[in-house]
Amino acid sequence: MHNRRILISGLGVSGSTLAYWLRRYGFAPTVVELAPAPRRGGFMIDFWGVGFEVAERMRLIPEFREAGYVIDEARFVNGRNRKVAGISGELIRTVLGRRFLSLQRGDLAYAIYRQVEGRTPILFGDEIVDLSEQSDGVDVRFRHSAPGRYDLVIGADGLRSVVRRRAFGPDEAYEAPLGYWMASFTSREYPHRDEGAYTSYAEPGRQISRYSLRDGRTAFFFSWVDQGRPAPRRHDVAAERQAISQAFQGAGWEWPEIESRLHSAEDLYFEAACQIKAPAWSRGRVALVGDAAYCPSLLSGQGTAIAMAGAYLLAGELARSGGDYAAAFAQFESMFRPFVEKQQKSAAKFADRLVPKTALSLWLRNQSTRLLKVPLIGQSMMLAMIGDDFDLPNYREHECIID
Repeated sequence: MHNRRILISGLGVSGSTLAYWLRRYGFAPTVVELAPAPRRGGFMIDFWGVGFEVAERMRLIPEFREAGYVIDEARFVNGRNRKVAGISGELIRTVLGRRFLSLQRGDLAYAIYRQVEGRTPILFGDEIVDLSEQSDGVDVRFRHSAPGRYDLVIGADGLRSVVRRRAFGPDEAYEAPLGYWMASFTSREYPHRDEGAYTSYAEPGRQISRYSLRDGRTAFFFSWVDQGRPAPRRHDVAAERQAISQAFQGAGWEWPEIESRLHSAEDLYFEAACQIKAPAWSRGRVALVGDAAYCPSLLSGQGTAIAMAGAYLLAGELARSGGDYAAAFAQFESMFRPFVEKQQKSAAKFADRLVPKTALSLWLRNQSTRLLKVPLIGQSMMLAMIGDDFDLPNYREHECIID
């Protein structure tokens, strides 16, 4: 086995998954993570498809289900909180053979992290500040830790990847905006709770959703069309709150109550909806995986599953090639890129259906959900919307560490 010492930047979904599988194949991964500790919570995601299969192979599904929620319905309401349309959660679970669940993204990432905790070195509260590739490795300088040389470096550090920026070029060269903004936060003791429902209120070009969490918490999710206003400076929470207030000014439903809680939220997430489209996922001894390489956007609903599947495939191809990184990187990209690009195209179309821009398109979206109630037709429509057609290879013969 060659090129065993591998540095992974990022301890999110793809980074933790990659570290888990690399270790099982006999590699020696190290992870560097900017956050001081693993993150929990975060926005709600639906999890199915290729990522679900990877999680099954990691024996994580029972833990995911324990941390998750059973969503009975995606409910669309009007300003008087009366249901005008909806999508049955049971229909989705039936179509996918029960291989579907909903949970907070941070809780999913934490469950994966627990599989590598204590088994893989992790540099918390640190980040890469410089990469210098040599003929026999990559010299890495960190902000706090001592410099080191690694055989390979993998960027699994998200939408604004430090590795991609250092080794491939500026973020702007890879970002493909979809024309929407997104935000979320949680609040305690919100008076309106529809247990088991993902409740959404929409007006042309903007939508507010909420769902009930455990311990009396409620999570809110906002999506709206980019109105051409200057973007707030990143991590300027006051400016981000103001941007959301401007975007939803005059909105109906529960917006006044929600806005009052927005200004005291301590866990605000704010981001443009964009995809990452990298012409190549590797350069020499440096490669990208997950959102750093091919983010489909949060609006796709598939980002987490695709991130897990990509990490599994990258680790497997490195094992299959005996550490021949050039062959592994090329095979990983050739087998996975067509599937990823198809998912990105679907995500861009789905965004327009999720946040209709006109009153007519909003009405049509709501009316179309009625077809989902028709036997057979509804199942066929749902499968066309959320099904995927990628067969994961099995690398079991290369495993040398079984916990």
